[in-house]
Amino acid sequence: MDNFVDERDYKLIETDRYTFFVLSRILKGKCDLILSDHERLIICFSCAPFPVWIWTPDDITEKELENAYKVVAENGLLDGKHSFNVKYKLAEFFINKTKDTLLHLTVKTNMFAYDCPKVKEPSIAAKGSVYKLTEADEDELVDFIEAFHNELKLDQRDRTFYRESAKADIESGKIFFWKNDRGENVASCKYRVDDGLGCISLVYTKPEQRRGHYAENLVSKVSRLAEAEGLTPMLYTDADYVASNACYEKIGYIRRGELCTIG
Repeated sequence: MDNFVDERDYKLIETDRYTFFVLSRILKGKCDLILSDHERLIICFSCAPFPVWIWTPDDITEKELENAYKVVAENGLLDGKHSFNVKYKLAEFFINKTKDTLLHLTVKTNMFAYDCPKVKEPSIAAKGSVYKLTEADEDELVDFIEAFHNELKLDQRDRTFYRESAKADIESGKIFFWKNDRGENVASCKYRVDDGLGCISLVYTKPEQRRGHYAENLVSKVSRLAEAEGLTPMLYTDADYVASNACYEKIGYIRRGELCTIG
């Protein structure tokens, strides 16, 4: 296994363009650990508290499943402190391998990867409008980011980290709130440009404001902004949030892949 990736690896990931899009982006930055054979196995850990990404082909063999487990173990990742984003075949192997051990891995999150070839109008128009954030909104955005991560129990950091993220998001000019008809910011959404895709994220509605179709309307509007730049909107969802996924599908999102987080 090499400690670097090259064009061979990016070609492999392209076969799972949407499902492993985040991995492709992470590999281009600084990572604590990168391992690849450039053919059948890529392992990437950026830093805590983020999960370890493991790419494997759909036709992975039993011998390759065993090898992936061995490489992960040899590099100290099976210490109970790491989680893993993987395809289901590898997840099942890891879970069965650890079921009678203290580690005992289980599925924590099921994820779908979507893209949107053509954005549709929401079925129900929400009251209010899209609002583009400015520097004056930094404190409120930090609150939204913190609430989003705490609710999902995903990649949780401190408010200092969230504030730096908020500043970068506002500077990008690609982060938005939905203001209801009372002028209250009730939902958030942003997108980033990467490799021809408009990557939608931070889709969050305040709990007391849900069922007002705010997220559906906001994601539709923001997806259209990405579309206007010649980008294909894409996003990841929690597969177990049936209502949320139905909302995305109503505005044109199509499921392209699936994976899970185990830990």
